[in-house]
Amino acid sequence: MKVISYEKFGSATEVLKVQEIELQKPRQEEVVVKLKYSGVNPSDAKARAGNRPGVTRPEYSLVVPNSDGSGVIEEVGSNLDKSLIGKRVWLRNGQWKRPFGTAAEYITIAVENIVEMPSKMTFQEGATMGIPGLTAAHGIFGTGEVIGKTLLISGGGGAVGHLAIQLAKWGGAKVIATGSKSSAEPILNFGADYFFDYSSDKLVSQINEVVPDGVDRVIEVEFGLNLNWIHNVLKPNGTIAVFGSAKEMNPIIPFGPYLFKAIKIDIFLIYILPVKERKIAINYLHSAYEQKALKPKIDSIFKLEDCDKAHDRTLTKGRKGAVLLEI
Repeated sequence: MKVISYEKFGSATEVLKVQEIELQKPRQEEVVVKLKYSGVNPSDAKARAGNRPGVTRPEYSLVVPNSDGSGVIEEVGSNLDKSLIGKRVWLRNGQWKRPFGTAAEYITIAVENIVEMPSKMTFQEGATMGIPGLTAAHGIFGTGEVIGKTLLISGGGGAVGHLAIQLAKWGGAKVIATGSKSSAEPILNFGADYFFDYSSDKLVSQINEVVPDGVDRVIEVEFGLNLNWIHNVLKPNGTIAVFGSAKEMNPIIPFGPYLFKAIKIDIFLIYILPVKERKIAINYLHSAYEQKALKPKIDSIFKLEDCDKAHDRTLTKGRKGAVLLEI
């Protein structure tokens, strides 16, 4: 089968290569999926570049990148019901703790990492449900229902942020979202009640003006950059759901303001989300989608052979939605 692979860390154009490898036969609890789309995320590009702290070389001699995807089951392992063959699925963790991800024509993967898609969900939409979708769903609903609450969503125009806005509104929350000036219109179109420019020196006062009692929950993509002011807009006993801090990986927390508001910092990594929480997040995603309350935004679609361009696109400032490879 045709795949995109790399053997060393480096720039996308330098290390990503097209090649043919043998398709793995499924083990007892595995399925073979003929991929339609591969979802490309910033974490895929950063892993390929060697940007993870303490990692100096790839864990495997040959890596096929990308963890998300969608397609159709073509073969199942001996312990699985053959009725699974032909099912339309999206998948997660394709290249998490394993060498062969979704930048390929096929993937052989554990059945626990596939999810049957709602009947009207497209393969493009399905390929966004893994990292972006699950992160948004758990970020919003990780501690329960949000009806009547006020949420602040950082980076509302991004692949995670725009899904989080839609889910929060569907869940009955008031939504404040931050982003760049250019993302104001799409963020409001996604359903945010208020938009504020994240670079404004009046950001705290602007948020406090519309919610003087503070927000209940923050969904935060850049914790390290924002932790010095977030406590000023949170209610006592509020929560920060943190899924990223790429621009400042060693933040220093001003403990006093956090202590005297009893602010909870909920750091989560979607790859290792426990099964119970993952099933809850999937249910929220599918329910919102089936009720026409969730519409993933696709920024760009590249050919499999242009995986290098897709990786670079995920790290481009101003990206509007998900980046995909068409297989």
